[in-house]
Amino acid sequence: MRATVGTTHTQRKAGAAVRRSWAQGPRGSRRPADRTRRAPRRGRPAVTAAATALLLALTACGGSGTHTSATGTSTGAATPADTIEPLPTPTPTLPTTVKSADGREVTVASDDRIVPLTGGLSEIVFTLGLGAHVVARDITATFPQAAKLPLITRAHDVSAEGVLSLHPTLVLAEPTTGPAEAIAQIRQAGVPLLILPAATSLEEVGPRITAVAAALGVPTAGTQLRTRTEQRIAAVRDSVPATADKPRVAFLYLRGTASVYLIGGRGSGADSLIAAAGGIDAGVASGLTKDFTPITSEALVKAAPDVILVMTKGLESVGGIPGLEKVPGVAQTPAGLDHRVIAIDDGTLLNFGPRTATVLHTLTTALHKTS
Repeated sequence: MRATVGTTHTQRKAGAAVRRSWAQGPRGSRRPADRTRRAPRRGRPAVTAAATALLLALTACGGSGTHTSATGTSTGAATPADTIEPLPTPTPTLPTTVKSADGREVTVASDDRIVPLTGGLSEIVFTLGLGAHVVARDITATFPQAAKLPLITRAHDVSAEGVLSLHPTLVLAEPTTGPAEAIAQIRQAGVPLLILPAATSLEEVGPRITAVAAALGVPTAGTQLRTRTEQRIAAVRDSVPATADKPRVAFLYLRGTASVYLIGGRGSGADSLIAAAGGIDAGVASGLTKDFTPITSEALVKAAPDVILVMTKGLESVGGIPGLEKVPGVAQTPAGLDHRVIAIDDGTLLNFGPRTATVLHTLTTALHKTS
């Protein structure tokens, strides 16, 4: 399983949060801080035979591993299989006219040359069976099927010239995709550009798949993929051990080379995964209402996580667990004292797409081994 590096929707939001805190002082998330999210289901029934089969399939795609620190060994999570399971290639029915997240109506006349500007959107297009139509990739599209495609985004930046040089018939983006000048330049060139809402919770995975499929003129494939994905997520949720003593989990977004150290709060995306895996998001529980907040010793002590969740490359960027424990406040938390760290691949953790069930299974397995 290879570790990946890239910039997901959440990574772009995290970077923006740091820039805001430096330049303008703290500001709220783009999503309402008090947005209500569906609570994890209680009184989970026994796992059915069908759910067990789904879990066995997910287990084959994931695994577990260990992270070794200077003072001991902590159980962690190996990254889920960095591959996708495409449906049979569908036949698109075009044109379609759909509403973009920025309010514009976008007509898709051809999906012969698709450029998704995020790894999460690439994952959905490929899994719908339309990977052969994709002509470029974002740096966060890390799965092997996309490996040979030209790269047209890096970090937070889209290259309008790079996109247009590929003569796309459709460009897919998210509200945080930028810079805004590049998005405007692509549209001014007459290329259909559809902005799809980003997903930051399990409940948003299915609608996101449906929206992409509708735009591409493959609603039947969209229904099939949505059903498969939601069934797999439900199977994992039904397998979570029922326990009154739920571990507190803090999601830390780390980029040591850029001196970026953030703790996730409400709306980070990790909060939804942690709750579904049978944990308590320590940032949310400690009162953090923004999606990301710069880490301070006081914030970590108040959060008091039993487990720390990170992205694989983020952990590597601070020097592994020994380096993580040097981040102010980490060593004083229960997680730091017990070296409890779970690291999951950057390119899958917060994509909220067809592979999210595997991510959730990996997190659930590792969390309840370490709790």
